[in-house]
Amino acid sequence: MTKHDITRADIIPMTEYAKIRIEKRKALVETKRNRRVEIGPFACFYFESYETMWMQIHEMLYIERGGEEQIEDELRAYSPLVPKGNELVATVMFEIDDPIRRKSVLTRLGGVEHTMSLQFAGETITAVPEQDVERTNAEGKASSVHFMHFPFTREQIEKFRQPRTQVIVGIGHEGYAHMAVMAEVVRQELAKDFA
Repeated sequence: MTKHDITRADIIPMTEYAKIRIEKRKALVETKRNRRVEIGPFACFYFESYETMWMQIHEMLYIERGGEEQIEDELRAYSPLVPKGNELVATVMFEIDDPIRRKSVLTRLGGVEHTMSLQFAGETITAVPEQDVERTNAEGKASSVHFMHFPFTREQIEKFRQPRTQVIVGIGHEGYAHMAVMAEVVRQELAKDFA
């Protein structure tokens, strides 16, 4: 059964985590491979799950060594990104290595977080940005990282789950209008996120 929330009870002691860290990280590489969709030259959608966020929290705790105080902060930051059974959740990253080019591109992408969608079987689901912080600043420059929720109805979930359903992941911003067809192996993996 897929878990839809991470709580304090899910966090293991760092001494225990250290023993399984390498094995867990290796297994997660394979999981993440089937939860990733590249859109255009710079954007990549990383669809999150209980496993990806559990690892993220444990990695932050392991690296930063903030102890009990840090645990609540990490849970507050990352537990909302675990799909709740009626949605898909993606971390969308604009991956541009060159800092000058990155600034130039992001300066033209203000509001991009309001233009992301999934299309399949006659349905369009427009992403809802995580409300933690504003991702476009006052000057109109977009962040390079966005946390997006794709809310589904029960009927949309059933359509998405149908084998070989073509899913198009898109960004419709005038400065970055790109789309890609989701691989079937990715659609199959993401279908497991629903309750």
